Amino acid sequence: MKKTLIIVVFLVVSVDGISQNPYKGQQCIVKSEFIYQPYDVKFPSCHASTIAEFPDGLISAWFGGTAEKNPDVGIWVSRFENGQWSKPAEAANGIRENNKRYPCWNPVLYYSGNEILLFYKVGPSPSEWWGELMTSDDYGISWSASKKLPEGIIGPVKNKPVLLKNNILLCPSSTENEGWRVHMEMTPDDGITWKRTEALNDRKISAIQPSILLHPSGKLQMVCRSKQSRILTSWSEDDGIHWTELVPLAVPNPNSGIDAVTLKDGRHLMVYNHLTTGRNILNVAISEDGINWKASVLLENDEKNTEFSYPAVIQSNNNMVHITYTWNRKLIKHVVLDPGLIEAKPFANGAWPSE
Repeated sequence: MKKTLIIVVFLVVSVDGISQNPYKGQQCIVKSEFIYQPYDVKFPSCHASTIAEFPDGLISAWFGGTAEKNPDVGIWVSRFENGQWSKPAEAANGIRENNKRYPCWNPVLYYSGNEILLFYKVGPSPSEWWGELMTSDDYGISWSASKKLPEGIIGPVKNKPVLLKNNILLCPSSTENEGWRVHMEMTPDDGITWKRTEALNDRKISAIQPSILLHPSGKLQMVCRSKQSRILTSWSEDDGIHWTELVPLAVPNPNSGIDAVTLKDGRHLMVYNHLTTGRNILNVAISEDGINWKASVLLENDEKNTEFSYPAVIQSNNNMVHITYTWNRKLIKHVVLDPGLIEAKPFANGAWPSE
């Protein structure tokens, strides 16, 4: 019998002519794609994506414009239905009274079961911005008028909120106007009424942009971006009202955004840059207890002048893990992992293990 040899080549080709395949030997990666192409949009720069699931689809948002902090930066949205992402559409901008326009920042999406909430920030800088909220009852096709959040409330600052067993939506947040300080905001009615904690760290410990993990005992854990070259963590036993002192994990952080999620099987998954400087490597680590982490997926690994950053991560109803992140400030990338195929390896004296 004549035999036929079939060779399958998996190649990831980036824009700008750089070819790379960081997924060698990583069978858990089942999809890798850009949400849009440069010719689909009017803006040259993007950052700070978010992702949520709604019935039969996904929705992602990010801020885009000529460059971060510029007044033309708005919030852009794309929906994934029937196997493809829609052309991005601007859902919000910073135009206010007298047609003065401010830059928009850090959108965060959350599907409540009734509507999609879109939190975002407006203002000249992170130390001066304020929080706003829009909603959609048709899965992101159209949006309500924007509503400014109450004084002192900015909503989830970068990472997704978590619905607690007491039906409180816990929003991890932080401020930068009096040093980098984290706090929690709570709403029982999807953004109508609010409470918040005081700052949970003093000015000596610079931390922002927390993400929440859930533990079987009912404990909550936060993991945070910091200026201390490490990811910081803290714990709560009263539904996020009081927290322990922030302490470093044995996981590096180059002062760059992270995100994390507790999987349905109880493991914790974190997406971050395994570096102390730069953002040219993007990684996924996994943990059984939220304290001891192991290397699992290398999402990006490129030259030092590149940037892969500000990840967002969720687990969908079909158990797949969806990650979006900034790709060189030019595009938003979407990667899907099968968590059942993730293989964990110990760090090599703190470094990411080689192949």
